[in-house]
Order: sequence, then C-alpha cells, then structure tokens
Amino acid sequence: MGSQDKRDSGLVQGTLDLLILRTLSLEPLHGYGIGLRLEQLSRGALRVNAGSLFPAFRRLERDGQVVGTWQRTENGRRAKYYSLTREGRSTLARSTKEWEQQALAIARVLKASLGAL
Repeated sequence: MGSQDKRDSGLVQGTLDLLILRTLSLEPLHGYGIGLRLEQLSRGALRVNAGSLFPAFRRLERDGQVVGTWQRTENGRRAKYYSLTREGRSTLARSTKEWEQQALAIARVLKASLGAL
C-alpha cells in the first residue's frame, strides 16, 4: 500500500463526497482536475487516487448531486466534466454545516482536560 493509498483511507467516511462537491462549487472540472484541485487546496495533504474518485463521481451522479458532460480538455482530450446540480448545492450547504458542527465537537473532546469535566 503506497502513501497515496494511506491518505485516501485516512478520509472520514462521506468526506470525499463533501470535498468533491466543494471543489465543484468553484467551477466545473474533469476527474483528474478535481483530484489536482483537492491536492492544491489541501496544500498536498490530500491525494485522492482515481480508484476512490471515480466511484464517488458515479455515486454523486446517480444521486443527482452532479451532472457530467463530455467535453474536450485544454490539451484536446475528451473528458467528462462534472458540475453541481441544484440538489448538489443544497447538499453541500447542509453537509458543510453538519461537518463544521462535528469538527467543533471533536475539537472540544480533544482539548478536554480532567479539570474541565
């Protein structure tokens, strides 16, 4: 198992979908571009391989969160570009709020000391 695989498995269940939706809220992108953008935005902390990304795209597309259209890339190749649907934007807003609340609660637990109980 390479370091890239370890980083994928370190994502909390459901987090990848949220990260994809957030990335697509910035602009429509093809799969490879989404992976690069996640790595850029996380300053290299997140490197998600195609084996994780493409099943997530299929799931998000099936669930009506994203829509994919075939287009030509900057270098003339054919690629599927994904963009958010109205449902995807709604899910992103709701999931972001839930994630922020959970992260705050987890941070409280991690910072707790015996005297604070």
